[in-house]
Amino acid sequence: MREILGYMDVAQIAIWLFWLFFAGLVIYLRREDRREGYPLEADTHPGKMLAPSLIFYPSPKTFRLADGTSVKAPSGQRDSRPVAAQPTAKFPGAPLAPTGANPMLDSVGPGSWAERADNPEMTYDNHLKIVPVRVATGYACSAKEDPRGYDVIGADMKVAGKVVDLWVDRSEALIRYFEVALTSGRSVLLPVTFSDITRGARPGIGRIKVEALLARQFADVPATRQPDSVTRLEEERICAYYGAGTLYATPDRAEPLL
Repeated sequence: MREILGYMDVAQIAIWLFWLFFAGLVIYLRREDRREGYPLEADTHPGKMLAPSLIFYPSPKTFRLADGTSVKAPSGQRDSRPVAAQPTAKFPGAPLAPTGANPMLDSVGPGSWAERADNPEMTYDNHLKIVPVRVATGYACSAKEDPRGYDVIGADMKVAGKVVDLWVDRSEALIRYFEVALTSGRSVLLPVTFSDITRGARPGIGRIKVEALLARQFADVPATRQPDSVTRLEEERICAYYGAGTLYATPDRAEPLL
């Protein structure tokens, strides 16, 4: 022992303590990031949940929410939705190809969505967080920057509809969605992040191009139950639909570049 201790100094002890701490930190983070967002199913046995382990799978933890309810994560419940897709190869983890009539509604690839709570997100003072400007009193847009009245154009350069309202996030004080009145008379939400805005010389004259979808595909954008609010689950499905369009809107988008 004396011979071993004779070769050790403070710097060596410090570096070993650092490596032990760092290894523990990595294990802790890898356990915690599996509480949500992972199916936690065995690749070789679909539907079979992984057993809790020291390194890869944490034991359930209870989280108390602001509304007085509580949830456990991981919940131990698997996603029970039928998968409208099939593997493209016979090995675990192979890419999935959608099999439904409309691949953008199959929750596959860039169109995947999580089963969030089917109720609206609330502000700190318990008001609806995301609402249209017609409901959110106190919010306005300058005439020069206001996109209401702009044509919404798909990737095929055809008009899908017009912007009739703006949906604001009252917690962040920014615009989250454009409400688009389609030529069919139906209204859908368009995430601002999928919008390429071109303003005209006069207020109300301009266009918003959406590369993710063709004009006719706006008809299948998931709807909201209420005209003046959107739930977390509805947000997931709406954004996933536009995300899926980046790969599945046209057959050539799903083909390899080379």
